[in-house]
Amino acid sequence: MNPAPARRPPARRSFWDRSGRRIGAAATAALLCWTAAPVAAQPAKPASSAPRTADYILAIVNQELVTASELEMRVARVRNNAARSGAQLPPDNGLRRQVLDALIDERVLVTHARESGVRVEESDLDRAVANVAAQNQFTVPQLRQRMAAEGIDYGRFRSNLRDQIMVERVREREVQGRIRVTDGEIDALLDKQRAQAGGLSEYNIAQILVLVPEGASDAVVAERRARIDAAVARVKAGEAFEAVAREVSDDANKAEGGVIGMRPADRLPDVFVAHVRALKPGEMAPTLLRTGAGFHALKLVDRRDNGAFSVTQTRTRHILLRTSPQLSQEAAAGRLAEFKRQILAGSRRFEELARDNSEDSSGPQGGDVGWASPGQFVPEYEAAMNRLPIGGLSDPVVSRFGVHLIQVTDRRQTALDPKQQREQARNVLREQKFAQAYDEWLRELRARAYIELREPPG
Repeated sequence: MNPAPARRPPARRSFWDRSGRRIGAAATAALLCWTAAPVAAQPAKPASSAPRTADYILAIVNQELVTASELEMRVARVRNNAARSGAQLPPDNGLRRQVLDALIDERVLVTHARESGVRVEESDLDRAVANVAAQNQFTVPQLRQRMAAEGIDYGRFRSNLRDQIMVERVREREVQGRIRVTDGEIDALLDKQRAQAGGLSEYNIAQILVLVPEGASDAVVAERRARIDAAVARVKAGEAFEAVAREVSDDANKAEGGVIGMRPADRLPDVFVAHVRALKPGEMAPTLLRTGAGFHALKLVDRRDNGAFSVTQTRTRHILLRTSPQLSQEAAAGRLAEFKRQILAGSRRFEELARDNSEDSSGPQGGDVGWASPGQFVPEYEAAMNRLPIGGLSDPVVSRFGVHLIQVTDRRQTALDPKQQREQARNVLREQKFAQAYDEWLRELRARAYIELREPPG
């Protein structure tokens, strides 16, 4: 059967809590101890000392199983995390249903990712394994020895990590592809930003106007259209817009070459502002504007944005550790805090640590992500970045991608051209729409999946 998804817990969750954590029940028992503290601090007990309970299947999701033992382990983990953070949990029945629902979602995501054709390079997988080992203060050979001693299959372990990486890549590709931002939404956001900056933009527009009398016949309309088309053709052929306006235009400003002069946007016709908003100074609108007065060919002479789009750009670099069952949010933060201590002590360089450890495409560049305008990064990253001075190092920062260590390397004040303004606004709107697009995508995947819930034996 295909039950409707249960309501998600209201608490904020990390990226991997939401999208694709998967590890088999056999490996979970041993790996859970690695998510909160080094393995060396929690020696394994002999198998004979642990009580044995019968396991059973709670759900079948496509070809994957969710077992009772896995549910119990995950519930215990949630409770431990809540106890450390002071978070409140729902009643036991509600908590178990939410955790089971999350496990089902994970299976849905993993099976979809496997079928998507996404490839994970061995080098990416090696880096993820190295991060798990380093978090537990092991080398990779020592990690393998410990896993063997606890009966955990190393090949299964790597397969689980591969699944996690695949899920993340599919999520970014497919969810981002679903987000649509319209020109109207961008215009509305830019207008809001201008208003918040303390004033509207100002425009200096020039026009060639060919009047069309009210109630004109089709023949007259066609003649006036031909006249302005000929004027536009002359400008495109190289004649100065202002010279053609002086000769052809019916505008009251024709003596000034059709130039209206610098005016606030609220003192110009809305249709004029909309028609030139995306232009750069000196450009002519690619299409004619038809109003009740007649035909207009418009040119943007200049614009002033009154500070709305003179922005502070920041250049940063970061080290990203992605959370997973093998690397909890708490453990990743602890590891990055140690990196920060080493950098401040001068024993390690930021770029060296980023190249060796960061699970982001910027790793090979020493973590450098280049110049960024406001709204380009996820809110958690941007808020931490904005609080730092040049050269400053953040504490570990949690975002939906994992946990970051951020350093600001430079800042500058720069004016954005109209194209950059629109791209910045588009990025802001896409980020605002991400959560809804993700939830819709997951609901659709779940609706297409084969999900069979089973009652406990007896």
